[in-house]
Amino acid sequence: MYKFGRFLCWVYCGFFIRLKVSGKENIPKKGGFVLASNHISYLDPLVLGFACPRDLNFMAKEELFRNRFFGGMIRSVGAFPVKRKTADLSAIKEAVKRVRSGKGLVLFPEGGRGDGLELGKPEAGIGFITAKAQAPVIPVFIKGTEQALAKGSRSMRHAKVSVVFGKQISVERKMPYQDTAQLIMDNIRHLGISPVLSGV
Repeated sequence: MYKFGRFLCWVYCGFFIRLKVSGKENIPKKGGFVLASNHISYLDPLVLGFACPRDLNFMAKEELFRNRFFGGMIRSVGAFPVKRKTADLSAIKEAVKRVRSGKGLVLFPEGGRGDGLELGKPEAGIGFITAKAQAPVIPVFIKGTEQALAKGSRSMRHAKVSVVFGKQISVERKMPYQDTAQLIMDNIRHLGISPVLSGV
């Protein structure tokens, strides 16, 4: 189902998005890992799922699962619910479990969509999850999805989109969770000024 969903994403987004991906070699070929990305559009999970050479799992806000059909569909492609603005321990445990079982997990340190201009303050939760999972953390920077599907818009527009996968971050196990989250966010921010993005 994941592969089929990825194909549909490619077909749909291909009409609107000209996608450029770099840094795929930084994705571990096996074992669990975390992708930590900026978040500027509802398209981000779809684009990451297509750009990454390995299958991914996603935390998605609980409200999206209230529709039985849509909820079942996103579950089939690796999504699981999280209650936002709360310490959702069940979602955190599920996230750690999936990474430890050898799967890839996408986390958005900001906790929600930004404006595409500046990165927000990271939530300490990503520091907690990465500390418990003890898996490679790969920073990611996305640019252009906020043009393809702007915040509040119901229709897509043609846009150039770039995804840059950075090098693995070394995280000290005893580092405070908020410090870990900030370290990850700083790495994402550094990717944002990458020469790869200059033409997007």
